[in-house]
Amino acid sequence: VNGFIKSKKIIVSQSGWPDYVFDSSYSLRTLSEVEQFITKNKRLPDMPSAKDVEEKGISLGDNQALMLKKIEELTLYILQLEKRIKQMESVHIQKK
Repeated sequence: VNGFIKSKKIIVSQSGWPDYVFDSSYSLRTLSEVEQFITKNKRLPDMPSAKDVEEKGISLGDNQALMLKKIEELTLYILQLEKRIKQMESVHIQKK
């Protein structure tokens, strides 16, 4: 199809769903590493470039998995930040 597709539902069967992000062995990049990657490549790590998508397209299932991976990574970063805030608040309360 070289045009629009209208559908009420699309079901994609996909293996390799990114639940592995929550495994203790998953190596989450530091935020400074992510920032360096973005500065250099103008995109998030693991995501295809705009040029690649324009030239080759992207699988709906693969794209959904990549976006979920990024959401899960963001959740981990937020949890890390919350822990740091609580530690800082605890130290601040102890100094009073």
